[in-house]
Amino acid sequence: SPAGAGKLLVVPMEGSHWLSMKEVLVELSKRGHEIVVIAPDSKILIDSSGMYELETYSLPFKKEEMEELIR
Repeated sequence: SPAGAGKLLVVPMEGSHWLSMKEVLVELSKRGHEIVVIAPDSKILIDSSGMYELETYSLPFKKEEMEELIR
């Protein structure tokens, strides 16, 4: 095969960027890649999945504050 399965570290942005990237990650996972997604604990759209491992980190503001800023 032209490429072997490997490990992938992903640090996505919220919004449509993540929604598009998530589809790519699912396909890469099906092809044997191990994927770790790193996101803040105040994430809105970034969710966990059986296709990748989700690791979170703390920020000085809460999810509710992020949602209010977006509104």
